[in-house]
Amino acid sequence: MAAVRISSRSGLPSLLLYLGIGIAMGQDGFFDVKFDNAELTQVIGYAALVVILAEGGLGTKWKEVRPALPAAAVLSTVGVGISVGVTASAAHYLVGLEWRQALIIGAVVSSTDAAAVFSVLRKVPLPSRITGVLEAESGFNDAPVVILVVAFSTVGPVEHWYVLVGEIAMELAIGAAIGLAVGWLGSLGLRHVALPASGLYPIAVMAIAVSAYAAGAMAHGSGFLAVYLAAMVLGNSKLPHWPATRGFADGLGWLAQIGMFVLLGLLVTPHDLIDDFWPAVVVGLVLTAVARPLSVFISLAPFRLPRREKALMSWAGLRGAVPVILATIPMVSGIEGSTRVFNIVFVLVVVYTLIQGPTLPWLAKALKIADDPSETADLGIESAPLERLRGHLLSVAVPGKSRMHGVEVAELRLPAGAAVTLVVRDGKSFVPAPSTVLRRGDELLVVATDPVRDAAEARLRAVGQGGKLAGWLGTGGAVRQDSSLDLPHVVKLAKKLGRGGEGRAGGASAPASASRGTAGGTPRSGTDSAADGTKASH
Repeated sequence: MAAVRISSRSGLPSLLLYLGIGIAMGQDGFFDVKFDNAELTQVIGYAALVVILAEGGLGTKWKEVRPALPAAAVLSTVGVGISVGVTASAAHYLVGLEWRQALIIGAVVSSTDAAAVFSVLRKVPLPSRITGVLEAESGFNDAPVVILVVAFSTVGPVEHWYVLVGEIAMELAIGAAIGLAVGWLGSLGLRHVALPASGLYPIAVMAIAVSAYAAGAMAHGSGFLAVYLAAMVLGNSKLPHWPATRGFADGLGWLAQIGMFVLLGLLVTPHDLIDDFWPAVVVGLVLTAVARPLSVFISLAPFRLPRREKALMSWAGLRGAVPVILATIPMVSGIEGSTRVFNIVFVLVVVYTLIQGPTLPWLAKALKIADDPSETADLGIESAPLERLRGHLLSVAVPGKSRMHGVEVAELRLPAGAAVTLVVRDGKSFVPAPSTVLRRGDELLVVATDPVRDAAEARLRAVGQGGKLAGWLGTGGAVRQDSSLDLPHVVKLAKKLGRGGEGRAGGASAPASASRGTAGGTPRSGTDSAADGTKASH
């Protein structure tokens, strides 16, 4: 846990800290633990990578990734090919490696790592079009890279390039189909089958994601792409107890990274890295300054993205756990010079993560493409099904940048069949009145019947983004306006909005008549609503 805190405060990816712990424990370290089982490292690394991809898919927002899918698909295929060719040529002509070794290094280091990228960007939020491309690329490019590394690490002649392209296309198609199918079927089952305990939902979600990897691998498809897409479908399906599931996946992802990085640190022999330090620096320099920018600018040329964004994406190609894990494949296959390949990849990842990691937030600010800090934050909404009551209990967290701050409960205008039943503020809970003003940091309990559950959540998110006039000013997610809202009521409501402030009935002893003044936050009529609001505030 101390390593996690140090990583968060320093801005360095946790990869380096955990690798350092493994090196300190291993050969030439303080404990001199001798570990050289590359096959076991590869198996554990694959298992950890499945968990990391599942966690990344669960955290990917479809609305941000959907516009970026074409660009990410091209970048993770065509871009990977360009990066492999340029990097392998540098490893062959500048470092003197044989072509097989050079191609292996080029393929291994062409995979980016989302965890490494976003661990250093947590304090500098990027526009969704950039994060969408980077997230999707990191989830997609593992699959073609694994296929290339396995092909180059096979004893015997390397297949023709068009055969490799066909295999990559077929495995990606199979993996994508299986991942989407497993994710859709899993989300359908979890929404319609009530599990006996809420703690089973996180386990079930992760089990479904892992099963997508197994199904994809058994069908001779890309299991890595399958698990990522299945997790992305699950993560955007409004499953019950979602915050708990997300927290569980985050914890598993951290454990997977910690165990994997420590094991990789144990596998390396520090004194063997000295001879391969400068070759790694040369290959990494070509990769960072030439191969990655070329792959980004050429692959994204049809999408007409601004040059500043392409420049940031070029520098954001951080390498993390995946390249080091893939570097064990030629070791297990017995390829000549595979130990040197592993050492070069290891040094390259560490050195250039140290350089790129701390400078990435600075570059985002220098290019002036970081998100506006005043941009509103999305609400955190957790849904728990009430099976016997045919309803849902929504737990709504109002973040600091939400425009729901200052909105009265009656102004939420929830659909009939939904109502705010409780507000938790500063550790104290109370039953709100229609005139209770919501504040930043509040947590709301909203009860919604099954038919209006989606409409209620959409309305809450719309108010969180657009404020009290959401819907009237074109904000999405608005419900149908109440036909009883006549002109006098609008005038009274406008005056009330101008005054602001919270009624004195925000306490736990709000009268029952006030809470009955609205049905689900929608006024019965303009006169009745104004009267109830007046009674609640005096």
